Amino acid sequence: MDSTAKTSKIGTRMMPYMAILQHDMKTLWSSRLVRLWLGATVLLTLLLVGANWANFQDGTLIASLLFPYLVFPWFFVVVVLGVTPVSGSRTETLADGILSRPVSRFEYLLATWSARVVLVLSVYLVVIVPAIVLVMLAKRPVPEDTVTVYGIVTALFVVGLVLTFLVSLGFLTGTLLRKPLLAVVVLIFVWYPIGLILSVFSLEEFSPISLNRAISTQLRRSWRETDEKAKDNANVQDADAFTDQVSNFFSVFSSVQPKPKASKPDFFEGEKFDDFSVFRVTLGYGLPTIAAVILASLCFYWRDM
Repeated sequence: MDSTAKTSKIGTRMMPYMAILQHDMKTLWSSRLVRLWLGATVLLTLLLVGANWANFQDGTLIASLLFPYLVFPWFFVVVVLGVTPVSGSRTETLADGILSRPVSRFEYLLATWSARVVLVLSVYLVVIVPAIVLVMLAKRPVPEDTVTVYGIVTALFVVGLVLTFLVSLGFLTGTLLRKPLLAVVVLIFVWYPIGLILSVFSLEEFSPISLNRAISTQLRRSWRETDEKAKDNANVQDADAFTDQVSNFFSVFSSVQPKPKASKPDFFEGEKFDDFSVFRVTLGYGLPTIAAVILASLCFYWRDM
């Protein structure tokens, strides 16, 4: 009986949060910005897959599909979605709503933040997961790659974490500045220079640019990859390169066509991030995400509405 009563009490307590979450989700899905973003994301993903279908190996192609989410251009859309809930004219409407309903400020902020995170992650996964499945299962005129399921799952996770952090960063900036346009401009002129500087030092824990470059390395990792196995993989790649050279040499004297070679752009394949750590990346983006949500809540709670 006590457990049933506690469960009922928790459910009753969560009702305002769930109501705001559902309302915000419906409002966001019906907005023109989100619909245009979804269509543009699908179109850009198809263009990237089609343009690099016969050029990139699986790991490189998947990393290129994640580039728009980590670097450009979807950064702008994600930030705009994060900025809007607690800035501009919506703040005055929000003040009346909180005062006239049994909803705390924290519940409202958490619900609106959750709605935007769920929306951004939904658009991201709905588009990128089918594209990755297509790339992995299709027979393409490029050499086979060593992409693993573990690598795909962890890559999707870290990119989703970065998107969550961007929503939270926009959420905090919108709360502090109260003006959506100003908040977006400040984020653009602060975030990109910092990201470029951090990318020079290959800090994938803090720079989405370096993280995107490290994705192709992570995609080829297994669940428990020891140093000996990493060396074996490197030896296999060297052996494959030697075999390709031999086959190309003999193809000159025969009618047999050599195996097609895959392009390896320097941005995705120029540097091997052998020390890449999912745990460090999780801390590097997860802790600032939590801090941004807490600071936004405190700022919204203390300021004069």
